[in-house]
Amino acid sequence: MKEFVKHQLQEAQNCLETFLNDETNIEKIAAAGQLMSQTILNGGKIISCGNGGSMSDAMHFAEELTGRYKESRKPIPAIAISDPGYLSCVANDFGYDFVFSRFVEGVGNSGDVLLAISTSGNSKNVIEAAKAAQEKNIKVVALTGKDGGSLTELADIEIRAPKSKYADRAQEIHIKVIHTLIGIIEQKTEHGK
Repeated sequence: MKEFVKHQLQEAQNCLETFLNDETNIEKIAAAGQLMSQTILNGGKIISCGNGGSMSDAMHFAEELTGRYKESRKPIPAIAISDPGYLSCVANDFGYDFVFSRFVEGVGNSGDVLLAISTSGNSKNVIEAAKAAQEKNIKVVALTGKDGGSLTELADIEIRAPKSKYADRAQEIHIKVIHTLIGIIEQKTEHGK
């Protein structure tokens, strides 16, 4: 059992080291943080979405911005597409592929940012959300994994976790990226004070 535990942690460490050793990843995170910060300073908001664990990450991102991350500060406008009543309504009426895009169409404004999270990059409903965002002049920051999938083509900035067999390693990278983005947003918008 101890060997299994050590192997899991070593695998996670190796994935993070691979990610860190690619300077492009650092540049993309900085660019995404700058884009999100400028959006907030311009009076916009950040909408986030994903499925399963990625939805949990989308919710975590939004609640850290509207609530508190490390220090008390004014809330920062962000919302995750995660309301069960809304999701079941749209899934029933239009199909699950459109649960995120309908929200972007209804709530998103030109100048906002969509944080689209998909470990495969091929989640149909996340892809539809990115398409809807493009139509409304909403920038798309995508957190992906594997080969980036179809989401790569729709993203203004794509941050891709190193390729791995399962989603867990990508999700571990995504949460580190999310926490870093929150930190950048707090610093750049001076909400941290």
